Amino acid sequence: MTVAAVDRALNIIEVLAGEPDGLELGMMAERLSLPLSATHRLLATLMDHHFVQRDTHTNTFSLTLRMAQLAFRNMDCRQLPDVVQNALNRLAMATGEYCRLAVVEADTLVWIARAQGATAGLRYEPDMGADVVLHTTATGKAWLATLPEHEAMRIVFAAGFNERPGFGPNAIRDIDTLRVHLDHVRKRGYALAVEEGEVGTVALAVPFRSRPEPEAPVVGTLSVAGPIARIQPGRYADIAAHLHEASRNVAEVWTLRNRQSNRMITVGAGSDAHQSNRLGAV
Repeated sequence: MTVAAVDRALNIIEVLAGEPDGLELGMMAERLSLPLSATHRLLATLMDHHFVQRDTHTNTFSLTLRMAQLAFRNMDCRQLPDVVQNALNRLAMATGEYCRLAVVEADTLVWIARAQGATAGLRYEPDMGADVVLHTTATGKAWLATLPEHEAMRIVFAAGFNERPGFGPNAIRDIDTLRVHLDHVRKRGYALAVEEGEVGTVALAVPFRSRPEPEAPVVGTLSVAGPIARIQPGRYADIAAHLHEASRNVAEVWTLRNRQSNRMITVGAGSDAHQSNRLGAV
């Protein structure tokens, strides 16, 4: 498979990820600007590897759960969700709102865990699979504010300020406004997004570190979000206090996660060395 073919196959996966009912071959080829024959060959390869399935009744192609299975396997082996879920559940109970945890992955953030604290009335439950738009979310601004300014600006410039459907009326549209927002985050101690990423929603977020020490690297963020009718300015300080407490708790368990991972690596290395010696003796 050539690099171009791999790129096209990944594009197919991304397109189908947003189509729960699947797409017909012609529609997919049109969206990807590919010939029908090339699109069909790529789909056939993806079907052989169980990433795509074809509905013989509707003649549409859709993703299988193979991607989700691999994602969960990757998260489990890195021990990401289990070590933070308790802290996230406590944050949701304390705030009564929707809470999420995101981790730093290259030049962006990826949501990996959530907890719903709203038990009555409006419930805010966004798509966990959506991209984190750094400049319009409290989650993104909380992380960007921890970076050197030139690095934060480089990351945002690379992604661009292009608006997407669903952005709120207060979405940041230029670099100067973003600089002001990040300065406010550093002074205030938490990030705030009022009808930026989405209409009618408010979110607050703080970063968390790999260890409780202030010099430890930032590895992710915690956020609380909900309807603007319920999260009013009078609640900001209280929610921020709960976020900071959760951030400290996550940093403590993140340290334990790292220690456990190191022990597993050490034990594995020891076993390999022992096996190697045995083979050498034979």
